[in-house]
Amino acid sequence: MAQSTRDIKRRIRSIKSTQKITKAMEMVAAAKLRRVQVKAISSRPYSAKMQEVLGRLTAGAGDFKHPLLSVPEKGKIGFVVITGDRGLAGGYNINVLRLAQQHVDSCRDEAAIIALGRKGRDYFRYRNYPLLRDYVNIGDVPTYIQARELAKELIELFTDGTLREVHLVFNEFVSTIQQNPTIQRLLPVETGAQEEGEDHWSEVEYIFEPSPGEVLGELLPRHIEVQVYHALLEAKTSEHAARMTAMGNATDNAQEIIEKLTLSYNRARQAAITKEISEIVGGAEALQSGS
Repeated sequence: MAQSTRDIKRRIRSIKSTQKITKAMEMVAAAKLRRVQVKAISSRPYSAKMQEVLGRLTAGAGDFKHPLLSVPEKGKIGFVVITGDRGLAGGYNINVLRLAQQHVDSCRDEAAIIALGRKGRDYFRYRNYPLLRDYVNIGDVPTYIQARELAKELIELFTDGTLREVHLVFNEFVSTIQQNPTIQRLLPVETGAQEEGEDHWSEVEYIFEPSPGEVLGELLPRHIEVQVYHALLEAKTSEHAARMTAMGNATDNAQEIIEKLTLSYNRARQAAITKEISEIVGGAEALQSGS
C-alpha cells in the first residue's frame, strides 16, 4: 500500500508540472491573441470597402481588360492552405486541412497546393501530395510585407499560366471558441459586378481621375495584397484563440485529475493507517493472551 501512495504522489507531481506548462501557454496565447485580433477585425471594413470600389470601377471601366480579371485557358487550380507551424491548438489545423484536402481531391490532377505553415506542409507531404510552394515560420503576428511578397508570387504564378485559379483556405475568426474553415477565391479577381449586376453600380455616377481603367490597373494588385494580408490575420487570430481555448481546457482537465488523484491518495493513506492500527491492536491482544 505504501508503494501505491508513492505512485499516486508521483503522478500528482507530474500532472501539476504539466498544468503549469499548459497554464503558461494559455496566458501566452491570450496575449498574442489580443495583439492580432485588433488588426484582424480592423482590416475587415477596409477589405469590404475595397471590394465595393472594385465593383464600381469595373462597371465604369467599359471594355477595360486586365490579366488579373481574365481566366487563363491553361494552368492548374491553386490552393493556398494557411495553417500553423505548431500544434496544441485543438482542431485548428486539422479542420482547415480537411477542407483543403476535400477541394484538392475534387480537382484531382488539376490541383496545386501552396502550403503556409509547417503543419500543412507536413500533412500533405506525408500523404504524398505534390507541393508547388511551401512557406514556414510566418510568425505570430503577420506583417503586410509578408502578405505583399506572397501576393506578388501568386500574381506571377497566375499571369505566367502556372495557375488559372487561386483559392485561399484558412480559418476565419468568429470568437475565441469558434473558428470557421473558409475557402475564398483570390484570382481571377471577383469584382462584384458580375454577381450583383451592372445596374447595381450604375445607380450613382462616379467621376474618376485618372480614368477608371488606370485606377483599376493600380488597385487590383493592391487588392490582392489586402486579401492575402486579411487571410493571414484571420488565420493567426484563429490559431491563437484555438490554442488559448485548448490550453485552458487542458489546465482544467489537469485540475480535475489532480483532485481525483488526491482523493485516491487520501483513501489509500487512510487504508494503510487503518491496517497498521489493526496490526498493532492484533499484536497487543496476542501478547496479552500469551501472558
